[in-house]
Amino acid sequence: MPSQIEIFAITSPCKRVCETDKQGYCLTCFRSRDERFNWLKFSDNQKQEVLRLCRQRALRKRYYLYQQQKQLELSMQHSSNGQLDLL
Repeated sequence: MPSQIEIFAITSPCKRVCETDKQGYCLTCFRSRDERFNWLKFSDNQKQEVLRLCRQRALRKRYYLYQQQKQLELSMQHSSNGQLDLL
């Protein structure tokens, strides 16, 4: 099956706010250092794969933050319940 021809160039997901997390991924576009530095050298297929990986990383990050928020809410509920028991 022939591959679909790309009509438009695949643009970089860069948001011009380069800051990395402990694992070395950009906090805004979720690319690794190598992915950022080699973007212009990548084929369209490689760029699409990087974008797929970035979406996965973003979803994992959102889920992690969601879990942290839930834990914080639970711990606040437990601490406030303890205070009510003291009254």
